[in-house]
Amino acid sequence: MSFFSDVERDLVVAGRTPLADGVLALDLVSHNGRDLPAWTPGSHLDLVVRPGLERQYSLCGDVADRATWRVAVLREADGGGSRALHDDVEVGQRLRVRGPRNHFPFEVTPGTRYLFVAGGIGITPLRAMLAAADAAGADWTLEYAGRSRARMAFAAELLAAHPGRVRLHVGDEGDRLDVAALDVDADTAVFACGPAKLLDALESAAEGWAGTLHVERFEAKEFGAPVWPDPFEVELALTGGTVVVEPGQSVLAAVAGAGVDVLSSCRVGTCGTCETPVLEGEVEHRDSVLSPGEQADGTVMMVCVSRAAGPRLVLDL
Repeated sequence: MSFFSDVERDLVVAGRTPLADGVLALDLVSHNGRDLPAWTPGSHLDLVVRPGLERQYSLCGDVADRATWRVAVLREADGGGSRALHDDVEVGQRLRVRGPRNHFPFEVTPGTRYLFVAGGIGITPLRAMLAAADAAGADWTLEYAGRSRARMAFAAELLAAHPGRVRLHVGDEGDRLDVAALDVDADTAVFACGPAKLLDALESAAEGWAGTLHVERFEAKEFGAPVWPDPFEVELALTGGTVVVEPGQSVLAAVAGAGVDVLSSCRVGTCGTCETPVLEGEVEHRDSVLSPGEQADGTVMMVCVSRAAGPRLVLDL
């Protein structure tokens, strides 16, 4: 079961723990000691670093721990949000948090073998999945790739806890993950998170698999020109108005210009915050969140990046 919440709350930073070179864990608790909402493996939070600057981080703690939410932040050279969280956030400080939301749900199904594939900080959403699979007695393995052991969060912990199930592929030790050699049969479900190059390779390989592939992207997919290059109309079913979305303009910006507020965060189609029901019309999905099946269903769209595939859409706004 997946949980989706747009509730915002101020949480207290209860701990700062280095997990690896450039990776910092932040432990967040309620200011009054109350339990936090339940979450499921694959969930993430929006952290409001400062007004106008939000970043998404996967929950990577214990789903049974209702007192603490833990996220792991990779320090990125060009990432203003991650640098601020590493350098400026102190224990005792309050952070504005939205969520949890889950567009990468995981549930154990009897008879299914699970192959988890992590690249670098992509281990974070998978950690709770590993725990759930292990607790359920499922057959599972993890292939975890990174540039060096020193930069691979949770690597030593996972190796010690699950001997024989966890295999590391460490770049500077000469062991690189060979996606084409992965053993995937009809009873295998693959859950993967990591850099775009890894996920692109997995999606290409999955075209020849009988098993299923589920991915979460931290980086937006790249798309070419829109299939409908002209302006299109968006009818707002709840408010009764109609707006015109110009080439180069997002649906999100167009409806905001008409005075309709849509909650959003990443603005690049990776977080799912701006998911909006579609009542009529064909959508060109340009997000990195929805599965191929969900995109084909066409009942929701991410209005920050996705567009009409024709002259008109009707949205539940």
